[in-house]
Amino acid sequence: MFIVEETIAGTEAAQIPKQRGESLLETAVRYVEERHWDVFPGTWLEAVDGVQRCSCGDAACPEPGAHPALPDRATRATGSAAVARRMWQAQPTASILLPTGRTFDAISVPETAGCLALARMERMESTLGPVTLTPDRRMRFFVLPGASVKAPELIRRLGWSPGSLDLVALGEGAYVAAPPTRFGSRGAVQWVCRPTAANRWLPDAEELIPPLAYACGRDR
Repeated sequence: MFIVEETIAGTEAAQIPKQRGESLLETAVRYVEERHWDVFPGTWLEAVDGVQRCSCGDAACPEPGAHPALPDRATRATGSAAVARRMWQAQPTASILLPTGRTFDAISVPETAGCLALARMERMESTLGPVTLTPDRRMRFFVLPGASVKAPELIRRLGWSPGSLDLVALGEGAYVAAPPTRFGSRGAVQWVCRPTAANRWLPDAEELIPPLAYACGRDR
């Protein structure tokens, strides 16, 4: 089980555990073994003239140290703990990326909308899967695969056009960066709702998109 070692003050639903004292290799292997998530290594951070730069070489990289290193990321993702171990032994500081569209999709919304939706879902006693917060202030809610296909029609049924809300469903061909991956000097990806035995079974998009869409509509 993933252990909470430090939290940021706030409501119970919005507390954000941090992982400490564990290598990226150990964490990647645990994602495979405990959650059966596929993983693949991304870019990493390198010190250049005292400044942390992305290994991709782009000084203006928008996701320094937290994006795929190679274009064929889908073929490199693995659900084998042994293979994951070899990957991170080859590059111990590589970011941990999780492909979406396999064991889960992810719904990405702004942090402000995500916090509003979390409070609403807590009152409704809704079932939640894991949720991350990225340093660029995006919350990503893990749901069953298929959300990227269902999302546009679900949003239309709620009275919005899909392009009018800052709600993005990540499915096949996309990925999320997993804690404790760092975005350069901006900080690390953190858990808002950590993976536990209780949320091993993920919710469907139909359960989360209505409160998330409502929150995004309020946040415009």
